[in-house]
Amino acid sequence: MRLVRDDQTVMEDEPAIDLDEPITEQDVIPRPEPDGELPDGAVPDDSVPDDQSDDAAGASPAVVDMGMLEALLLSTPHPLTASRLAELLDVGGVKPVRKAVAELNEQYDSTNRAFRVEQVAGGYQILTLPKYGSVLKALHQREADTKLTKAALETLAIIAYKQPILRADVEAIRGVACGETIRSLMEKHLVRIAARAEVPGRPILYGTTKRFLELFGLDSVKDLPEPDSPRPLTPQ
Repeated sequence: MRLVRDDQTVMEDEPAIDLDEPITEQDVIPRPEPDGELPDGAVPDDSVPDDQSDDAAGASPAVVDMGMLEALLLSTPHPLTASRLAELLDVGGVKPVRKAVAELNEQYDSTNRAFRVEQVAGGYQILTLPKYGSVLKALHQREADTKLTKAALETLAIIAYKQPILRADVEAIRGVACGETIRSLMEKHLVRIAARAEVPGRPILYGTTKRFLELFGLDSVKDLPEPDSPRPLTPQ
């Protein structure tokens, strides 16, 4: 059967439909969906636009309380690591702490302060600038002398530069017995037993401690002055 319009013109270009037969899914022409709507049974795309994903993924930067950071550094006699400061300041990582330390130093430099936040023994500590060393040395000379004698400083310097080193080698360099001096330095937590030599008898090898780095204001033994440097190895 063919469909005929009112003007009796036959629609030759369109397929003929038999009205006596049931219509199947193949006979139905899908209607285009409006923008923003999904056809029945379609699964929505869970992907997030790039600009939205970036906003969601990027966490807001942690804010460090500069006053609290400064108070912590001023109140501790020992260096505080970046991770310990991050824990005390309740921030998410060490990056904000390091940035805050750099900002503190910028403030100190711009206002001509006599101190800076320095890296010492793997942590941070507020120290005075070297140019004030002479007057501070005069102030604390007696205290320094009572803590470390000349013999102790010589022995400590040998161990620091030659570590790990045997006591016999220390005594060979100094030309005197150093047993009591080394024992005194160990009691002050400046020298430790680093290892044992792989020779008969396995004698003790000595090295410096973290307390040694703190006392002399060093971040590591690599920061020791060169042997021919005019700067002596003296406590801060």
